[in-house]
Amino acid sequence: MQYKQNILETIGNTPLVKLNQVADDIPALVLAKVETFNPGHSTKDRMAVKMINDAEARGDLKPGGTIIECTSGNTGMGLALVACVRGYRSIFTTTDKQSKEKVDILKALGAEVIVCPTNVEPEDPRSYYSVARRLSEEIPNSFWCNQYDNLSNRQAHYESTGPEIWEQTDGKITHLVVGVGTGGTISGVARFLKEKNPKIQIWGADTYGSVFKKYHETGVFDPKEIYPYITEGIGEDILPANVDFSLIDHFEKVGDKEAALWARRLARKEGLLLGYSAGSAMGALWQLRGKLKKDDVVVVIFHDHGSRYVGKIYNDDWMRQRGFLEEELKVSDIISRKKDRRFIAVQMTDTVRSAFNLMKSHDISQLPVMDGENIAGSITERQVLHILLENPMHNAEKLLSEVMGASFPIVQEDMPISQLNRYIDKNSQAVIAKDRSGGMHIVTQYDLIQAI
Repeated sequence: MQYKQNILETIGNTPLVKLNQVADDIPALVLAKVETFNPGHSTKDRMAVKMINDAEARGDLKPGGTIIECTSGNTGMGLALVACVRGYRSIFTTTDKQSKEKVDILKALGAEVIVCPTNVEPEDPRSYYSVARRLSEEIPNSFWCNQYDNLSNRQAHYESTGPEIWEQTDGKITHLVVGVGTGGTISGVARFLKEKNPKIQIWGADTYGSVFKKYHETGVFDPKEIYPYITEGIGEDILPANVDFSLIDHFEKVGDKEAALWARRLARKEGLLLGYSAGSAMGALWQLRGKLKKDDVVVVIFHDHGSRYVGKIYNDDWMRQRGFLEEELKVSDIISRKKDRRFIAVQMTDTVRSAFNLMKSHDISQLPVMDGENIAGSITERQVLHILLENPMHNAEKLLSEVMGASFPIVQEDMPISQLNRYIDKNSQAVIAKDRSGGMHIVTQYDLIQAI
């Protein structure tokens, strides 16, 4: 029988996957180290186990103790798995900019989560750093992992991630691209790779609002560089001990919007549903593509899974609210916003009276007229009123086949709404949209106005 003793034994040995469509215009071979295959769906599983193993070996954490950490979610996930398997209590502090999904997942694993404000100084007693430190001082037999300054973090990647990448590329890697947060991943992997080949270039993805790039280039810690940003998992307003700046050849800043859009492209073009920092790493690589040659082998580390961000970067409304989504609204977007998406129609053999009653009961102004399951024509509120006012008693019983107008135009759901003006006008007040499953939906002038 082949099985693992517990879930922690499945950490590591994640695959290297070639990027194709998103790397079309990049001259090098681009390979993704997909860390979402770890059981906690992020690269942080590696260092979470390492930090606890080392704490246990030192006697800093004893049976029945409490694991405490300040986390953006992924380190907490790895530590929560360790806590579950080894019987520890876990308490995590996080910031209010982290996705709700991250918090809910931590709670699902039995962790206690304390949400702290983002826009405060690290020394502020309300910051998630300070709250974690205070709890570790107050709770007996507790261990604050402090992933930022705990060097077990980068050692984990020196011992596992680095050797895996070297072996998987047969030592042919020329460039490493990775988002920088605590610095453990980039520094641990960089140290191993540069010991093997000092010529390997290490590129760190940074974000606007973080101090890393300027400090790396000037040696100056500039508080003016610090301001709020939306990207999760990378960038800092402190200098973690785990960041070994001497091993990093270049920092490339990528904006919140660009990172989000790159993450969405990776999902749609490569089938890789990844986190925010993956978009930053891919964006950094794209911006630096002019420095690459045909024979280069680039490895991009994708830290975590997109399931943590379904309410954010993978939510069209969230993206639009921040001005990140420049894609034009499509017919499908109008349909998705309608409260009543039923396809309400009448048959050719129905009477004008029945059409009128249906319009009143559903508060609608137009109906498709069907011949069985086929579209045969249309009837509008204006037509019905005109017919009834001419001769209410007689015309009410007329069959729709006698009075119906032309069929509403048929469009596909992926049509941009700017093209609807070709179909919706004074002569045709609606279109019929077909979705991929063959279902039909009415889109009216009113629906279009509401969407805009």
